[in-house]
Amino acid sequence: MNHYLTKKELKESLRSLIAPLRPFYGKGDLGKLKFGSHGTVYSEETQGVEAFLRPLWGLGPYFTSEEDELLAVYIQGIVAGTTPESEDYWGEVTDFDQLIVEMASLSTCLLLNRENVWEKFTTHEQSRLSSWLYQVNEREIPRNNWHFFRILVNLALKKCGQLYSQERIDSDFEVINSFYCENGWYFDGEETQFDYYISFAIHFYSLIYAHFMSEEDPKRVEVIKQRATAFAQTFKYWFDSEGEALPFGRSLTYRFAQVSFFSALVFADVEALPWGEIKGLISRHLTSWMNKEIFSADGLLTVGYHYENLVFAEGYNAYGSPYWALKTFLLLAVADDHPYWKAEALPLTILNRSLAVPESKNFYQYNEDLTHLQAFPAGQFVTHQNHPQSKYSKFVYSTKFGFSVPKTDYWYYEGNYDSTLALAKDDHYFRPKARDTSYKILGDRIIHVWNPWKDVFVRSTIIPLETCHIRIHEIETKERLTAYDGGFSVPFQGVLPVSEKLRVVANSEMGCSSIEAILGYKEARVVRTEPNTNLFYKRTMLPYVVADLAPGKHLLISLVSGLMPNERMNRPVIEQTKEKICINQNAKRIEISV
Repeated sequence: MNHYLTKKELKESLRSLIAPLRPFYGKGDLGKLKFGSHGTVYSEETQGVEAFLRPLWGLGPYFTSEEDELLAVYIQGIVAGTTPESEDYWGEVTDFDQLIVEMASLSTCLLLNRENVWEKFTTHEQSRLSSWLYQVNEREIPRNNWHFFRILVNLALKKCGQLYSQERIDSDFEVINSFYCENGWYFDGEETQFDYYISFAIHFYSLIYAHFMSEEDPKRVEVIKQRATAFAQTFKYWFDSEGEALPFGRSLTYRFAQVSFFSALVFADVEALPWGEIKGLISRHLTSWMNKEIFSADGLLTVGYHYENLVFAEGYNAYGSPYWALKTFLLLAVADDHPYWKAEALPLTILNRSLAVPESKNFYQYNEDLTHLQAFPAGQFVTHQNHPQSKYSKFVYSTKFGFSVPKTDYWYYEGNYDSTLALAKDDHYFRPKARDTSYKILGDRIIHVWNPWKDVFVRSTIIPLETCHIRIHEIETKERLTAYDGGFSVPFQGVLPVSEKLRVVANSEMGCSSIEAILGYKEARVVRTEPNTNLFYKRTMLPYVVADLAPGKHLLISLVSGLMPNERMNRPVIEQTKEKICINQNAKRIEISV
């Protein structure tokens, strides 16, 4: 059994991931792969280039120590793709072009393999490749992590002795630095976006730069390492003790790229956490993913999360996109004598099971044995992405229950509005919580202020507790509304549970989801939701409580819990006065003014 602990095991794993791709390298155009058919925001031709180049995130490190027949295939494909006269030419690069994204894996491969790859090209081929890459310096790019694609391209050109732009490197770093917050956290272009792009993009590329430029750019490299070290201290709160990462944000189809930041730490020789703890994180994470249904019948990585799923996918997720996950195999470029390889894998170390980290716009809550992580974000949102209200704006995200996205917003069951409050004016066309107009992340609560319509004001206060959390919604509306507060979705196993009037418990083999109406709701219900809306489970049921709201002011309170099979809820005592709500649990008292 592969535990992903040794270099040999990681090489075996990469070979098994690449093996199903091998038959496709001999088909069709040089420099492109075709093994899927669904559409994206970019052309089919670019999809083929992406599918060809993305495996280099793993193969590039692999080529540093292993000979493989695919190396010649890549040499031939790159030559064809960067030769304008070739019928297989990848094309001129335009502003905001997806080809700029794919330049990053090619550039990293060149950085890692100057002798094995770069020097295999003739002088004319090197010149054409350099000219094709250099186009990135003449094009517009989004103001986000894409600036690192240009840094990597220019770094590769520099290290290969070609024309490059130091001015672009410096100006791109200025843009990246403008995203910096504190304690290692950046945002990705928008101040409302703190997701995996901080780890598997900004920090990952920074650490590659640090590896290659430690002597030539020591001041910048020192800052990079300091920030990465600080980031690691709280980013590890995105993983539970069994290796499952927090499902949150966009681009989740990249799957085990979620742990690639830790591979980059090893590559840059930054012991931000003990090597053994980093090794344990990587090992458990890869083990967890390889036991999920993430492969097609012929072994290809699919677009999806725990299973193949296009419902939740982004518009830029083509059939080759999931191979971004191979970034984690940067470890294969780490020297054999590095102390990481000799370290014993250690368990996850979490000193505070309940922790507010405002710089990450999140509050983290673990259960007692760290097998279940829940995160309570605030102030997060992105525009022009698929399902942003589901991926960034729910009240809570869980490593055991996942989260769901809607198929439509007409009926509640089609929306699968788990872990959020959804409102409707005529019991259809629901509006769940989306962008916060203001928010607070405090040491014992998270506060959201939001407006589903201009004439509807909602203030939601979330209280994370041991084994459960409390939601307090203060709503002011000028129109009649129906409010649905959803718990966690759980797998549907053939029978819906019978709900009590104000409480419903949905049990499954993986755990139990419950929600109870404390104040303001008329009843509790459970609904079977549309298939393929939850990222973890193909068929789910959702417990929820419902209230009818007349024009005016309303106070709604619910108690929500998601428990593992061996856990019981530690029920808090909730008391209400005219001006306060008092919550008592384990000698801890929290007072909320309303």
